[in-house]
Amino acid sequence: MNLLGNIIWLIFGGLLVAIEYFVGGIILCLTIIGIPFGLQSFKIGVASLAPFGLKIVEKSSLKGQSTGCLTTFLNILWILFGGLWIALTHLVFGVILCITIIGIPFGRQHFKLMALCLTPFGKALV
Repeated sequence: MNLLGNIIWLIFGGLLVAIEYFVGGIILCLTIIGIPFGLQSFKIGVASLAPFGLKIVEKSSLKGQSTGCLTTFLNILWILFGGLWIALTHLVFGVILCITIIGIPFGRQHFKLMALCLTPFGKALV
């Protein structure tokens, strides 16, 4: 079922969204300061390629991984310089898709991506 959901997701916009995240990540990686933000953009792009069956967890819950104050600072910068607008876009698309019964699974994936787009630092894809 996850495979079918991912195929439908890719056909109806998921591939375009992933390409946009990858292009944004490449542009951000052109500067040294933008590299951490570009890497997070790549992470979101990978998550938007196949969101069905993907789980997003806090790195602190993984064995041997820890997050610190730098993660919080980078998340605040991310929110201030565009993360909020990206998350709001996923929220709007999620609400629109949840209007119909057929769109509910796809709306839930947008809500999952919204949580990742709001604060991507300190999260891992499983």
